[in-house]
Amino acid sequence: MAERRGKPAPVGEALASYLKESGLDAVVQRASVLADWPAVVGPQIARVTTPQRVTRDGTLYVDVASHQWMSELSLMEVQLLEKINARQGCEPVHRIRWGLRR
Repeated sequence: MAERRGKPAPVGEALASYLKESGLDAVVQRASVLADWPAVVGPQIARVTTPQRVTRDGTLYVDVASHQWMSELSLMEVQLLEKINARQGCEPVHRIRWGLRR
């Protein structure tokens, strides 16, 4: 019978350790942008946009309700990236690609 070596780790610590060792912590951090989107951009922009995914290279894909909003948001991209990356504590997103919502 195997001998135990110390106390079992709490699930949260074990998961965080596994994510870090496997390199998935960066993936999870980037994906959290999707859930945080309304808080980052505010209710007006959140109503007309839907974040879709974040790629490994740090590109965030967002669907937009109209061409007018796409143009406006393209001009705001630098400010939005600053908000996103400040909230994450690092720079998980490097660019935003806007697409027309179908």
